[in-house]
Amino acid sequence: MSIINIKNLTFSYEGSANNIFENISFNIDTDWKLGLIGRNGKGKTTFLKLLLGKYEYIGTISKNVNFDYFPFELKDKDKMAIEIVYEIAPNVEDWEIIKELSLLNSDAEILYKNFNLLSGGEQVKILLIALFLKENNFLLIDEPTNHLDIETRNNLINYLNKKKGFILVSHDRNFLNKVVDHIISINNTNIEIQQGNYSTWRENRDRQDKYEMTQNNKLKKEISRLEIAAKNTENWSNKVEKSKYKTNDSETAIDRGYVGHKSAKMMKKSKVMENRIKKAIDEKTELLKNVDKNNSLKIVPIESRKNELIVVNNLQIKYSGKEIFSPISFEIKNGDRIGIVGKNGVGKSSILKLIIGEEIPYSGELKKANDLKISYVSQNTENLKGNLKNFAQDNKMDETIFRAMLSKMGFTRLDFDTDIAQMSEGQKKKVLIAKSISESANIYIWDEPLNYIDILTRVQIEEAILKYKPTLVFVEHDEAFIKNVANKIIKLE
Repeated sequence: MSIINIKNLTFSYEGSANNIFENISFNIDTDWKLGLIGRNGKGKTTFLKLLLGKYEYIGTISKNVNFDYFPFELKDKDKMAIEIVYEIAPNVEDWEIIKELSLLNSDAEILYKNFNLLSGGEQVKILLIALFLKENNFLLIDEPTNHLDIETRNNLINYLNKKKGFILVSHDRNFLNKVVDHIISINNTNIEIQQGNYSTWRENRDRQDKYEMTQNNKLKKEISRLEIAAKNTENWSNKVEKSKYKTNDSETAIDRGYVGHKSAKMMKKSKVMENRIKKAIDEKTELLKNVDKNNSLKIVPIESRKNELIVVNNLQIKYSGKEIFSPISFEIKNGDRIGIVGKNGVGKSSILKLIIGEEIPYSGELKKANDLKISYVSQNTENLKGNLKNFAQDNKMDETIFRAMLSKMGFTRLDFDTDIAQMSEGQKKKVLIAKSISESANIYIWDEPLNYIDILTRVQIEEAILKYKPTLVFVEHDEAFIKNVANKIIKLE
């Protein structure tokens, strides 16, 4: 067992007016399997990079362990995939690499392709093979599940369950529940560590939030009552005080003394109430600092006059003359929420691209209703650039609604002034989702919309879908999202 000690850590990026971390202190036991969670932009990856010594900071980080960071930082991605594995794990043999690849349900042929030309899921698998085969130090694992199919995620779960300790950044609730025994959460004002998995942390957090909101409401009522009482007491005190100076011949010294005593007593009572108000206000300001308000997102779907929007019969997609999945037939009707599942590379995204009108070779039948309005979220964020105002104008969106959706998903004023190209991957995906839900459409087509998206926003998206019931076809590997949202499943073989 070793201890990583963080003491009085403060960090901000050069040129930024705000600190990412400010005077934080805690300890980490390297035997723990830690899940690191927090909103996009809260500093999860930054924290890992600080542990690695990548940035200068104020405070101390004491450790006597070496770290490995995943995904591995590659100097040259323009190499064959197998060469990438050799660079990371130089002492392995070909048969070991092929064995690990087979456990991840992938063909050995991807090893001999240019790494840059592999899909996102295939690239992650190659890096996972290197992780599995390398003699590892204490692992810092940053969002390993993005682009991974469910089967590969389960293989990664099995691997991590054999490991002694690590820090894992993930937004997949099921994944976290199956592999971690502690949660480290980056909150609005602090960092806290709790024993247990994500569900345990969520229950504790909900209980704490509920308690603080109850206390907040009680204190608001108490402050209001005390302010009224204090005002009345002050008025009575002033009235009595004035009466001391209105004398007449019949008043005695005893009478005036009584009035003065009564005035002083009322003034003292007023001061006591002022102190109680101040104390209640101080208590109230300590509450709700870490409560993330899960503001409701809004979707405005258009119900088509025709119930059957899309009809597919014996569809097969071909690449280089090769059919990549068995024939499928299905219908998409108003109100359907259809999840397409299957292994990486089996053609899930290709079906979505075919529906939105891309030219992809296929056999079988695909019929779409006339004048079908489609809103699409792509896996790819590489072409996003420029400011949000121009992005909204270019896509003919209502900028006010678009910005409101982003704000509800955690965007700050500073984020609104940032070039989209400079945003984190999670923020870029939020831009695409905000665009889609800001559009009125007959059908929403989403291709892995949750990659890099934080858990709180995933819950917001789920709740909006269940509330507004858009017709939705999506590819996703988050099992919790699929279970909560889909009312139909298409599985590709």
